This record gives sequence, C-alpha cells and structure tokens, in this order.
Amino acid sequence: MSAMTDIHQFTLFDKCRLYIGSSVLFVCIFVTATMVGFLILLSTPFSYWLGYQFAKYWCALVIWMAKFFCGLTYDIQGLEHIKECPVAIALCKHQSAWETLAMRWLLPEQATLLKRSLLWFPVWGWALGMLKPIAIDRKNAVGALRTLIEKGTLYLKQGSWVVIFPEGTRTAPGEKIKFNAGGAMLAQKTGVPIIPIAHNAGEFWPRYSFLKYPGCIKVVIGPPIESGNRKAQDINAEAEAWIHNTMKQISSVPIPD
Repeated sequence: MSAMTDIHQFTLFDKCRLYIGSSVLFVCIFVTATMVGFLILLSTPFSYWLGYQFAKYWCALVIWMAKFFCGLTYDIQGLEHIKECPVAIALCKHQSAWETLAMRWLLPEQATLLKRSLLWFPVWGWALGMLKPIAIDRKNAVGALRTLIEKGTLYLKQGSWVVIFPEGTRTAPGEKIKFNAGGAMLAQKTGVPIIPIAHNAGEFWPRYSFLKYPGCIKVVIGPPIESGNRKAQDINAEAEAWIHNTMKQISSVPIPD
C-alpha cells in the first residue's frame, strides 16, 4: 500500500487504524523528542559522543514507532557501500521527514546541512544545534555556500560524514527538481567521494501530511562517486543522474525524464 492510494478506497477499519496510528505516533514523537532534547542539552557540553548517541537512538526509536503504530517499514540495499568510505558526502533524495531521521540512524557519525531557522525551536532546535549542524541562511546563497564549504571541510577532516539534501526542500513523489551544486563543490574541494541515496519515503510519509501510511519504504545506497580531479558540475550531474534513474526503478509514481 502507498500514500498514493486513494484513501477513499480504504475500508472503515483501515481508515480508523490509519488515523489512530498516526495520532499516537505524533504524540509519541512530541513527547520523546522533548525528553531527548533535554538529555542532549544536558549531556553534550560534557560529552558530544553521548549527546550524539541520544539523538541517533531517538531516530531509531521513531522509525520503530512508525513500524509499530503505522505499519511502516523499510528495506535497504547497498549498505556495503558505506563500509567502502571511512568518510563521505551523502547526497540524499528529499521527500519527507522520514529520511532526515533514517540517515542519522543508518549512516556513520555526521554533520547535516539544514536551514538555520530550525535551530530556533525551543528545546528541539537547541538540541539540534549541539550536534554539529551546518546551518545556513537560504536567503543568502553566497553566504550559505561559504558556510557549507568551510564547516563541511572542517567536519570531514574530523572524520564526520556530511549529509546533504541537494534539492534543498522536500519534493512530492514524481516531482523532479534540479540539484544544488553545493555538495559537489564540497567534494571537489576536499576530494571526498559522494554517496548517492535514493528512496520513496514520500509515498508513505508525505510532506505536509499528518497521516503516515503502512507499507515498505525502499532505500537504495549507491556506490561511491569519486571526486578527485573532477569538476563539481560533472560530479553533481553524475549523482543527480544516478538518483533520478534509481527513483524510476523504486517509485510507484511516474517520474519525468
């Protein structure tokens, strides 16, 4: 079953289960996020590792709760490619909130590129600010790129992965948006490989939707894309093409060429 399925085709029992499960998940996320947020704020000044573990295992908890309350699971291919790279820049398809949680759980220790306004939320945003985010102002493109290159280079040298959603915003299933080149420019500068990641989470955990639909999210992690002695434009084009072609294979929604 997919979120693209017309809800009017559901039985009354399925509709009740859908609304109840999504409601319980929402409450559980709110409560646990607040609790873990305080734990991160209290622990990180003394131990970054401990605060990071709180965040990582909270993400795993949310993924488990989505399975338990909403019947939403995932299947992942290509985990072996992660082991090929001690450090890398992950370029991930962006359709929902699910992948922002899943990437923190599935990938090695990381710094994530995100919009600065997310850090303004009480407790949750403050806690996120303790986890080495690369926070940018989207309205200042030049400054945002400078921040990405400077902080991204620093974190990569420290052994952290950098996770980037190159579309810059969540896209609806079947929607195609040109990739921003910031991640590829960071790869060009540092010589660090790109790991492309495709998934169809938006079909089950839709953007701007309260409802979470049962089903199995398909996640595919691609082989490393080398960046040494290559132009950022070529690196970006290869990553975008791989993700686009893989999305065609795993999506139940038609994707334009």
